[in-house]
Amino acid sequence: MTTPPTPTPAVGQIWQDNDPRGYGRRVRIVGIDDTHATVELVVPRGAGHNGTKPGRRTRIRLDRFKPTSTGYRHIA
Repeated sequence: MTTPPTPTPAVGQIWQDNDPRGYGRRVRIVGIDDTHATVELVVPRGAGHNGTKPGRRTRIRLDRFKPTSTGYRHIA
């Protein structure tokens, strides 16, 4: 069984942080430029969010959107 290829990051996609310190946080891509994606935190209903505000925006380098131990994996 082979793993499907990781898609190219695009606006609207949801990715999950693989870093164990990220507690499985999920982010939605809301914008992309040459080197970074602007993302906002996605918090499932009823879930705690460890003090981080839902909808908070930040920028992540595009090369981190790969399924490594410190990268991100595509969810939806």
